[in-house]
Amino acid sequence: MAFLKSPERNWLILGFGFLTLCLGLSSFMSYQNARQLIDSSNKSQQTYQTIKNLDEIFASVTIAESARRGYIYLESKRELERFHTAIEEIPPNFQALHQQLLSKPEQLKNLIELERLVTKRIDLLKESISLRNQQTAYQDQSREKLSQLMITNRSVALRGDIQKAIADLQNAEEEEIQRLIQESQTGIQNRKLIEIWLSFSGLFAISACFIALYLQLTKRQEAETLQHKMAQQKELSELKVRFFSMVSHEFRTPLSIILGSVQLLIEGQPTWNEERKLKNLRRIQSSAKVMKQLLTDILTLTRAEAGKLECNPDNLDLEDFCLNLVEDFELSNTSNHAIYFMSECCYAHACLDERLLYSILSNLLSNAIKYSSDGSKVQLALTCTSETVIFHVRDEGIGISVDDENHLFDPFYRGQNSSQIAGTGLGLAVVKRCVDLHRGEIAIESQVGVGTTFRVTLPRECVASL
Repeated sequence: MAFLKSPERNWLILGFGFLTLCLGLSSFMSYQNARQLIDSSNKSQQTYQTIKNLDEIFASVTIAESARRGYIYLESKRELERFHTAIEEIPPNFQALHQQLLSKPEQLKNLIELERLVTKRIDLLKESISLRNQQTAYQDQSREKLSQLMITNRSVALRGDIQKAIADLQNAEEEEIQRLIQESQTGIQNRKLIEIWLSFSGLFAISACFIALYLQLTKRQEAETLQHKMAQQKELSELKVRFFSMVSHEFRTPLSIILGSVQLLIEGQPTWNEERKLKNLRRIQSSAKVMKQLLTDILTLTRAEAGKLECNPDNLDLEDFCLNLVEDFELSNTSNHAIYFMSECCYAHACLDERLLYSILSNLLSNAIKYSSDGSKVQLALTCTSETVIFHVRDEGIGISVDDENHLFDPFYRGQNSSQIAGTGLGLAVVKRCVDLHRGEIAIESQVGVGTTFRVTLPRECVASL
């Protein structure tokens, strides 16, 4: 809202408006240049066509004259046909010229005079042929020759007049072409100068606009950066509060159990039997393991977020590792869950980080036990290929909704259906960080009320962190 009322906005509107005007005028000038070129081209083409038609008329008259002579002196039927063909080509050319010169009254007047001269000469030629056809009617051939000579002389005189008329018409058309070319060049040059001026003006306007916009965006980015930092600080503060609240809450329960059990052991020492003492000692041991796991997760996640968590691979016997892990869980499992281990691995060894792998599988197994009812089955399956190691952890627990799957690996996030079960929301976040350090992948298949399967795929040869 502040930008909408700022002076920068007004400058941007003014600059872009001026730029639009310059571009519009430049486009109009370009359009005018193109249109003038097209008009000049069309007019030049029409003028050249006029000159061509005039040349064709003169050529046809010349051919007719030549054919007449050939017929008179050689009595060739072929020459007579050539004469008729030539004079038949003249009228279409005159019709085309009348159409082309309609807008030029002076030229049209000259064309009419030319047409009269050509018609007169054609009539003379026809008269000559007719005279030749009537030769037998003359008793004295010298009289016929004299008549032909007179016709020839008159035809020659008309030819000079026709040549002059055609030359006048062609010269006028050539002058028209030169005038069109000159006008076109002058107009284009003037409009080019205007276009150049508009281009520089537009460039200046757009440069000013971009500078103003850059300054405005810089200010906005600085404000957004400051706001983002404040939001990060607020989020960090809230995260710290949540973290300490979670830690204090999660530590309070096992500490209370430990303190209570120790107190009972101290007070009941003289009268308790060994079985009752052992039960309290196991409660202390179980609570201590919970605290240890919680501290391990917090330390792992903190180091991962700080970029200090490293992957240090070593050669591991995968089956032995999984069997030892299952045995540890069975010894500390107080909820009577059956943990089954299956191996379909043809390659017994892999180069992985034992500490990170333990965090991955122990957290997945802990969640499988925590979110499953007592007595249900939990399964750890191991499969291998020549390049990858795949772990499947399956349970028959409460399942995970589709909405929760997108946020499941966020720190402190817990599913909507897990609020009644104690937890920190750190386990899967730790798993994801450890899988990423191995450059592996983790996938989830779950159905609410049926169970969940986590699939972890790791490369057999993990690259050590630098």
